[in-house]
Amino acid sequence: MPSSGGDADVARGVSLAGQSVTGALGPATIDKPARAVDGNQRLEALRSLGLLDTPPEERFDVLTRLARRLLEVPTALVSLVDDQRQWFKSADGLAKRELPRAVSFCGHAIHGNDILYVPDATRDARFADNPLVTHDPCIRFYAGCPLITSDGYTLGTPCIIDYQPRQLDAQELERPPQETD
Repeated sequence: MPSSGGDADVARGVSLAGQSVTGALGPATIDKPARAVDGNQRLEALRSLGLLDTPPEERFDVLTRLARRLLEVPTALVSLVDDQRQWFKSADGLAKRELPRAVSFCGHAIHGNDILYVPDATRDARFADNPLVTHDPCIRFYAGCPLITSDGYTLGTPCIIDYQPRQLDAQELERPPQETD
């Protein structure tokens, strides 16, 4: 599996082998996303789509531009959660193309069927010590909807991120229709 080789500069102090994080205040423990029970089958389904490590495509980029504009957020992504990383098929408002799965919000979102909604990551025990929250880019808000195949495998999420806490209303929290095959 290809990697950018830039994991060290992506999230300072993150150890992919464990949950140790070194930040300005010393070591902390983060809530690392669990591996799905159907992990091998899920990864096989993800890889069979042939989307990982491919160039940007307008069909995905139009979705992130639209989400960013309509929901008035600085960042919108289409994230695919691989074994050790989350890779962005589309990233509007974020220069990175991947992040370690150990610190990913999307790695948590793929374990449910509903939108993972985090109004203030500093107040959420799963993310309060996450280096993406405690250090640059200082994520505060996250909402991601699992992308589920017709076979039931969750491959990633379209998601939105803000760098200040925020609330969504009931209409904004409606789950969009899913068609990933």
